[in-house]
Amino acid sequence: MTNVVRHTAAKRAPMDSMRKTALVAGLLYLITFISIPSLALYKQVKTDPNFITSAGATTPLLVGGFLEIIVALAGIGTALALFSVVKRQHEGFALGFVTTRVFEAGVIAVGVMSILSVVTLQQPGATGAEATSLVTLGGGLVATYNWSFLLGQSLMPALNALMIGTLMYRSGLVPRAIPAVGLIGAPLLIIATIATLFGVLEQYSAVPVLAAVPIGVWELSLGLWLAIKGFKASAPLMIAAAARSGSSDGTATALPSRHVVATEAGAA
Repeated sequence: MTNVVRHTAAKRAPMDSMRKTALVAGLLYLITFISIPSLALYKQVKTDPNFITSAGATTPLLVGGFLEIIVALAGIGTALALFSVVKRQHEGFALGFVTTRVFEAGVIAVGVMSILSVVTLQQPGATGAEATSLVTLGGGLVATYNWSFLLGQSLMPALNALMIGTLMYRSGLVPRAIPAVGLIGAPLLIIATIATLFGVLEQYSAVPVLAAVPIGVWELSLGLWLAIKGFKASAPLMIAAAARSGSSDGTATALPSRHVVATEAGAA
């Protein structure tokens, strides 16, 4: 009986570990949506070129920056949480996902620093040449944020989807319909981002926003599934993990079978 319990616990251990990994990754994916209000919070500084010389409220900018930093860190967290699992499917793609997440976080941080710099340099009542210099500087900082948003929060999520979406689709860790949405949406967002980069589309216009919707749906669906359901037990990676756990305690695995056979023989 002790051997049977020990073997059952050994099989359950990797499943519990995988469930915790999926839960952490799922929650972190959901946290990345916390910065959605940031565009609205930044609206005044992005639309009013004279904001830096006005007495406009800076609290929304500070809140928006704080939310975006949380998103940057959560994005890295999703890659670190999933790496140990998905590297068994393809280590190159897994490393690529970590790399794109880290790059994304760095670019987001650059954008946040640009916005916060406007807060630092704000001088209500500035006039003359000083005001002109501040307005020019403020416009440059806002432009830096816009470019960082295009590269960090438009292009990189598409590349993330290609990396982790491919791994999730091939591994079967989640229903394949979920990564399929990301794999379909990634090329659309990449095309829209490149078109915006070369001035074909206007940033924040309807087309780029619509192109980002599939990626948003993919990340939200993945986060919800991982947090609520976890990895599919029928996925080859999960079966392999259970098999490795069983083989790591071969004596405990074999003894229950012999014990049961001996008991049945004695009963006969």
